[in-house]
Amino acid sequence: MEKLRRVLTGQDDEEQGLTAQVLDASTLSFGTRVKCFAVCFIAGIVCSILGTALLPKGIKFFALFYTLGNISALASTCFLMGPLKQLKAMFEPKRLIATLLMLLFLVLTLCAVFWWKKTGLAVLFCILQFLAMTWYSLSYIPFARDAVIKCFSSCLA
Repeated sequence: MEKLRRVLTGQDDEEQGLTAQVLDASTLSFGTRVKCFAVCFIAGIVCSILGTALLPKGIKFFALFYTLGNISALASTCFLMGPLKQLKAMFEPKRLIATLLMLLFLVLTLCAVFWWKKTGLAVLFCILQFLAMTWYSLSYIPFARDAVIKCFSSCLA
């Protein structure tokens, strides 16, 4: 029905720009969404690995590529869910704190490297970025956070 409406109103997929199609991921075919997700996710992994490989050259390259890798991996899910649905899911009450912390540490890592030029802070923010990203990711797996909390509780008790 939606396809018929678009054809009748002259808004067919071929006339719709790529940006509009990406913003409304449901207009992309499932195969295209999966391919875009894979490319973006793999780019994120490559950036993170490249950052680790460039660590001997300095913390600046590591922090930059590690952060770009996390941003790319996070953006990859927009192709599966659609950006608006992704943003709504990110800011649901159960992941609000994890999302805000993750975004904060992404920004603070780059600030520590490029503006403040504090290597120790950059390393700390990269570690916190990893932990926040992990906690955020676990929020999408049912009962995963509870399992991690129980695991750490039993180890500390």
